[in-house]
Amino acid sequence: MTFFPDRTLYRTFVLVTIFSIAMGLFEAIVVVYLRQLYYPQGFDFPLAAFPASRLSVEWLREACTIVMLAALGLMTGRNASGRFAFFILSFGIWDIVYYLGLKWLLNWPASLFTWDILFLIPVAWTGPVLAPVICSFTMILLAVGIIVFQAKGLEATIKPVEWALLITGAAVIFCTFIHDYSLMIFREGLGTVLHLFQETGNLPQPIAEYRPSHFQWGIFVLGEALILGAIARMIVRFRIKSKI
Repeated sequence: MTFFPDRTLYRTFVLVTIFSIAMGLFEAIVVVYLRQLYYPQGFDFPLAAFPASRLSVEWLREACTIVMLAALGLMTGRNASGRFAFFILSFGIWDIVYYLGLKWLLNWPASLFTWDILFLIPVAWTGPVLAPVICSFTMILLAVGIIVFQAKGLEATIKPVEWALLITGAAVIFCTFIHDYSLMIFREGLGTVLHLFQETGNLPQPIAEYRPSHFQWGIFVLGEALILGAIARMIVRFRIKSKI
């Protein structure tokens, strides 16, 4: 309780953590069923063909997941920074528990460098499992920093410069995840891809047969450095304010 002199905030932190663990495990269970349907021999690239109707359902499921996590943050935070903190805390815990759940239930991934399909909105996100796990731990670090200092009575707001660093870093990392599929869609032409998918349920051959092999780790590290720079700046500022 040293970090949480505010008992109400401590209780909220514990409950959000429990909810996020349960939601991460629930998500892993859903994916177990999806993989039994579409990857009975085990998940691997190239991705199994999704009918347009099923893809729409998957987009809806992913969107609902984000809405649920965002709603949790809105219900629990005391101000804008607190609401943001609880949102990214729940997101980070959910994502890490999701992978732990898949390891427990399916003994997958084989390693942290195993490639995964991370998200499908607006295009497929791909990357080694290690990348989203690093992002999740970073989100938890940022969230805990804000929540702990708020528990000590500080407002712990995020300044515009820090927001700029966080958003830029997140955008850079986002680009590493969508790079491959976005490049293939650009080469094939968005209109061609959409027309073929709507008419036949198939994607152009280069996209349908895509097997990831190289991740833009250098760009990813740049994005992480920007975010960590913002976190370090915030924590130093919070510590100075807490001593005034």
